[in-house]
Amino acid sequence: QVQLVESGGGSVQAGGSLRLSCAASGDTISRNCIAWFRQTPGKEREGVAINTGGGTTYYADSVKGRFTISQDNAKNTVYLQMNSLQPEDTAMYYCAGAGIRAICYTGSRFSGSNYNSWGQGTQVTVSS
Repeated sequence: QVQLVESGGGSVQAGGSLRLSCAASGDTISRNCIAWFRQTPGKEREGVAINTGGGTTYYADSVKGRFTISQDNAKNTVYLQMNSLQPEDTAMYYCAGAGIRAICYTGSRFSGSNYNSWGQGTQVTVSS
């Protein structure tokens, strides 16, 4: 089972950028479906972006055109580049791994229950 550690969160003003990192160990990211989720208190967890590792990416409608997910297999790390950040992007961001890569290609790819490995989260705060 892959272990995941996020980093890169912080506080920025609206319109700013951040890049989150998700460092994996215990397994290779290419064998897993790796996704970014976010959650704010009182709201449901939201799937943000997925990198299938096979050249296909998926994004929530709320972040399309602003966020980019990528990976570096040599570093066993997945990144989330976040541009044009808005206050509504404020959340705790989590990296999650599903041991079955096929999860990435299903209609339930953004269902958190499909992921069995979670990082500790990194906080992103965007001020107006």
